[in-house]
Amino acid sequence: MGEQRVAQLEYSEFQSAMLDEDKRRRKAAKIIAVIEHFHGPLSGQTVGDVGCSAGFIADELAGAGALHTLGIDIDVPGLRKAADRFGERVGFVCGDGTALPFPDGSIDVLVFNHIYEHVVDPDGVVAEMHRVLSDDGVLYLGLGNRLGIMEPHYKLPFLSYLPPRLADRYVRASGRADHYYERFRTRRGLRRMLRAFHVWDYTFPVLATPRRFAGSELFPGALGRVAQAVLARTPRAVLRLLLPLVPTYLWVATKKPRRPRGPALPQPPERVLPL
Repeated sequence: MGEQRVAQLEYSEFQSAMLDEDKRRRKAAKIIAVIEHFHGPLSGQTVGDVGCSAGFIADELAGAGALHTLGIDIDVPGLRKAADRFGERVGFVCGDGTALPFPDGSIDVLVFNHIYEHVVDPDGVVAEMHRVLSDDGVLYLGLGNRLGIMEPHYKLPFLSYLPPRLADRYVRASGRADHYYERFRTRRGLRRMLRAFHVWDYTFPVLATPRRFAGSELFPGALGRVAQAVLARTPRAVLRLLLPLVPTYLWVATKKPRRPRGPALPQPPERVLPL
């Protein structure tokens, strides 16, 4: 592969997690809960899932009441599986995220969940999502952090910290892949990537009140309930010190300034200041 990154075609064929239906539907429930807390119900909305792969999240978005649901990806095998199962209520499109085939301002809700690290030009995709999002629309973002200790795809500590050549050697030595394709950014880099948007951070609200956001599996058992209670009561100034190392950020972005519509939470959403 050398130094040139190319599009990851047929991604679902070599990342089995994309075909884990139960896990993907649980993620969808969390995504929908966050969107509805910020934006309100999906009923009557045109919704797009950018990087939809096998379509489980798109199907859940349709089931939550979206008027029109679209799934966009370059993963042709995944799209075929998705269309076979969910094509009656979701429109699946084979398309590049840097050239979304939709008019300006035509989408009310966009989902971009753990995709940016896989694409060749994430800034280009973000610019396209800004173009197609309506003025009153929302963009949900699940964003991996380069400084998260455990790399989420290959479960290797500090993998995302390494420069590309060393990362390639690390995954080869582990026997888990020939190359490390993914490119994560730090929180600062993500803020820069989203600088055209107004962004709210839902990371700590979801962690502190997981049941409210369909994330009860985040803290299983008695020990988990203790951890959740501690998070809910920890001063926000202390939690902010952890932000650079949080493995995943859950953000909601808008083109115009807006505030969350949902009820108050023990750890409320906070604005993410742009760079």
